[in-house]
Amino acid sequence: MRSIMAMVRPRRNDSAALYAALVAEARQRGWYLDGGVPDTLDGRFSVLSTVVAIAILRLESGGEEAVRSSVSLTESFIADMDVQMREEGFSDTSLGKQVRHMVGALATKVDRWRTTIAADGSWDESVAASIERGDHATEASSTFAAESLRRLHESLGGASDAAVIAGKFR
Repeated sequence: MRSIMAMVRPRRNDSAALYAALVAEARQRGWYLDGGVPDTLDGRFSVLSTVVAIAILRLESGGEEAVRSSVSLTESFIADMDVQMREEGFSDTSLGKQVRHMVGALATKVDRWRTTIAADGSWDESVAASIERGDHATEASSTFAAESLRRLHESLGGASDAAVIAGKFR
């Protein structure tokens, strides 16, 4: 099945507010203190890419404008990863490969969470696969991460398409 993101092009970058809200979510101290996520590039990437994946799925389930925004959100993520990698000193020759790797990780998370959300089952496996915690994983940190992601999913699901696109889902 071809991804809906590959079929619909956005009219403009209408995801700036949503992407900013998701970045703010990923920067919440709780992920790193209570969730056991290492405050490293990999740890921060795992949280950001997971919350972006869950937001993409919400947008894909919305109306036409929301679907277009899911594409724009993905493009915002890619552009941000490009900037972040350049700031970290990656050269132009290795940059493309690194960004493609990050986009692949996002796509994998979108697929994993699509299955998890559709099954409405336990989120434990998806949390363990999505959120980098290394040796910091405990039962309490796993519970924190699962509950935080479930609350995000519920907040996004309870908001209108326009509110989600505007980054106003909390």
